[in-house]
Amino acid sequence: MGIYLNPGNRGFWESIRSEIYVDKTNLIGCTNALLGTKEKYICVSRPRRFGKSMALEMLAAYYGRGCDSRELFAGLKIEAHESFPKYLNRYDVIYLNMQQFLIEAEQGKVTEYLEQEVLEELAEEYVDILQGRNMGLAGALRRIYAKKEKQFIFLIDEWDCVMRERQESEALQRQYLDFLRNLLKDQQYVALVYMTGILPVKKYGLHSALNMFREYSMTNQRNFEEYTGFTEEEVKALCGRFGMDFTETGSWYDGYKFKRYKHVYNPKSVVEAMSCREFSNYWTATETYEALKIYIEMDYDGLKWDIVQMLGGGCVSVNTRSFQNDMRNFRTKDDVLTLLIHLGYLAYDSGKEEAFIPNKEIVGEFENAMSVSGWPEIMRILKASDKLLQDTLDGDGDSVARGLDQAHTEAAFGDFSPWRIFSKDSRLKVPDYFGVSVFADVYLVNHYHCNGFFSVIVRRLPGFGQVYHFICL
Repeated sequence: MGIYLNPGNRGFWESIRSEIYVDKTNLIGCTNALLGTKEKYICVSRPRRFGKSMALEMLAAYYGRGCDSRELFAGLKIEAHESFPKYLNRYDVIYLNMQQFLIEAEQGKVTEYLEQEVLEELAEEYVDILQGRNMGLAGALRRIYAKKEKQFIFLIDEWDCVMRERQESEALQRQYLDFLRNLLKDQQYVALVYMTGILPVKKYGLHSALNMFREYSMTNQRNFEEYTGFTEEEVKALCGRFGMDFTETGSWYDGYKFKRYKHVYNPKSVVEAMSCREFSNYWTATETYEALKIYIEMDYDGLKWDIVQMLGGGCVSVNTRSFQNDMRNFRTKDDVLTLLIHLGYLAYDSGKEEAFIPNKEIVGEFENAMSVSGWPEIMRILKASDKLLQDTLDGDGDSVARGLDQAHTEAAFGDFSPWRIFSKDSRLKVPDYFGVSVFADVYLVNHYHCNGFFSVIVRRLPGFGQVYHFICL
């Protein structure tokens, strides 16, 4: 058992012994179906703390030859799958955490350091084949396959850290992608590659250096949807176990939406909320709001207006196909919004091709980011929304009337009025400019803190456009 070659099952052992463990082992059935096929190249991209590393530890425990994991999987869902015994602990696994190599390597020598570390362990395991030979990692693996017909499973974590943390170094990125392509593409020693990160595979021009991968991303998780986060049924079970309110849990952590699974929850936040018996901002606390602030301040026509719409509970159309899958090259606001989808700050409805803010926790992060950036007008409106809610709850009719009058004035003449927005944003058509919907979006932002106290029903009536009904709960 090594650090990189067959790292064992310790990580998975710790997961199943934790206070909260949600059984996602049926993912193994999906990877078994792809093993040794043309679809064996899997790139799974999800936001941070969405269980990517835990999935890799599970796969290492299942496939790796360096351990016996049968007892660990006893009673778990995958045990009943027909493919379970066929591949259990039958493969050499190479487990690579790219973040580690990026941190530890000398400047610009990430792949050299990776090869050095992995070759050392391979030479110990296959001393009869590799002793005295000076060759690269791909060459060594080809020789092992030629002599022993041994195939390897590659588990790669944080594959995109070079793109995220060395944004300015295009040369390093290209060299890194070329290294991965040479190591993995069309190599007989590859049985399966399961690669995870936050971003999908980086594009250069019209093509990708890693075009052999099938991608499972936040815009389309394909048949991995139920493994992206916690499902509705899983969260219901946790709420029952820990005595937490299911509806409130949903308002805080639900909102990610896919084709088959319409309610996917943030797993990190759900686990923390259950453990602490308290709803709070757990996922957003793992990273400073400065990361979000950088992107929402970018000067692209229509970006701020789209965020205003989403803060008001609306959805915005997004073209996700032009995004280059990095954090540096943006050409339109759609590229920025697509990045925010991959980062988890926005959810995405692939059927409608629309983005929206998924839940209360993420709304709070937008508030934090706007409070220290160039959004003073919106922050003033949000503070007024707090007062409007309190006046409503206190039954202060005069104050509520003044607040509503102010909201209407903002819609008509404020910085986010249709007149001002129209002059800045050529996307708006004349009917929207004079219609109800633009005013209503600003109105909803004014009432944004009232979410949970009333529902908004939108009806489209002939001759009247959209009519908004506010129903108190």
